[in-house]
Amino acid sequence: MGIEVDILWLTVLMFGSLAILLMAGLPLAFVTGGLGCIFLFVFGSSSELNILPSRIFPFMTDYQLSAIPLFIFMAAMLERAGLIEELFDVVYKIMGGLRGGLASATIISSTILAAMVGVIGAAEVAMGILALPAMLKRKYDPELACGSILAGGTLGILIPPSILAILFAVIAQQSVGDLFIGAVLPGLLLSGMYIAYVTARSYINPNAGPGLPPEERVSFREKIRLLGSIITPILLIVLVLGVIFTGVATPVEAAGIGTFGAIFVAAMHRRLNWQGTREAAVTTLKASSMVLWIIFGASIFVGFYSLKGGQAFVADTLISTGLGPYGILLVMMIILVILGMFLDWVGILFLAVPIFMPIVLQLEFNGLFGLPGPADGIHDPDKKREVMQLWFGVVYMVNMQMSFLSPPFGYALFYLKSVAPPEIGMGTIFRSALPFLILQAVGLALCIIFPQMILWLPRLVYGG
Repeated sequence: MGIEVDILWLTVLMFGSLAILLMAGLPLAFVTGGLGCIFLFVFGSSSELNILPSRIFPFMTDYQLSAIPLFIFMAAMLERAGLIEELFDVVYKIMGGLRGGLASATIISSTILAAMVGVIGAAEVAMGILALPAMLKRKYDPELACGSILAGGTLGILIPPSILAILFAVIAQQSVGDLFIGAVLPGLLLSGMYIAYVTARSYINPNAGPGLPPEERVSFREKIRLLGSIITPILLIVLVLGVIFTGVATPVEAAGIGTFGAIFVAAMHRRLNWQGTREAAVTTLKASSMVLWIIFGASIFVGFYSLKGGQAFVADTLISTGLGPYGILLVMMIILVILGMFLDWVGILFLAVPIFMPIVLQLEFNGLFGLPGPADGIHDPDKKREVMQLWFGVVYMVNMQMSFLSPPFGYALFYLKSVAPPEIGMGTIFRSALPFLILQAVGLALCIIFPQMILWLPRLVYGG
């Protein structure tokens, strides 16, 4: 029998230890898993030791997780084949003549890239290598140049096939396809807001984002020819997302189609070789292993905390504040942004969502400013639960974009710094993120105030 401890002190001990060890630079997967085992031994009982296999084994056998290595391999193959560089080059030449055109081209390329890669690291690094030198060479404002790369790159966490959506669906036991479709409009909205901002700023201050000089611009006929050169990767994206949205294939099957398609596209572009395939496989192995180890560690940590009454403690604490459903949701969003300053997105997902999701399902969200709430008019409890899970899932994913840009430790900031020229300091990168953080906050607010932005397309596709 373990030592008895009050849930408040257990909360302080567990999350205090987690914060201290993470600040010491230890890997998240081993910190959460190790602390989970230690607290189980000290404060748990012999029967509670069953939590170790019972928490890990379901993830090891979850069919939906098979999509993660497949989508990562698809992205890695497209990157090794040089198609990301070709994509940016095409959009860059088509839009470069406009004011702010290179920044807009970066965001558009990142949006398309997000539909290829599913995670933000690859997009941030690729655009940092390709787009940042091009914009700085054309005398773009460094903050506008960096901000467009940072904001565009974070779309990979939201636009399908998002790896975050797959993991969220596994935790919440909901449809990955619903999450993919629900995230489309918010993703495109944010992309459009970013483009509108860089365009408006470039027209207000032409020196911030000058257009390409006339001698570097291409003719209309040449633009059409350039579009033809990227038609195959675009068709691959349409195929993968199309078979998911129409219900022809599950996300896992679509990931398999995408993987085969990426190999086929690389071969068509005469860029398929053994070295590139091997590097893509190694990248997939490393990334998938990292994700799964964090899943195992965080699930043990949160599982023990919930078993000791932590989930009920957090729910009671939030509800007792008297803030109301939307006030509690705001507190959750703030907590997630703060966590994003310090933790990896996979860790945040497995630490926060198992605690927050049951609270959201307990609350009644009846709408703001007289507008309908997400589940208004739905009386079937199961259907209502599905709608609330979908709405909160996409709201959570939009929030995660903010966490990647939040100084001082937002991951996207350091991804960009790792490939930026020496003259681009962290101060410039921090400042460049702030306007786009505000835009993301506006986008998040719109998704909460107008839940149909998330729910309309899934209802259109699947009915109901």
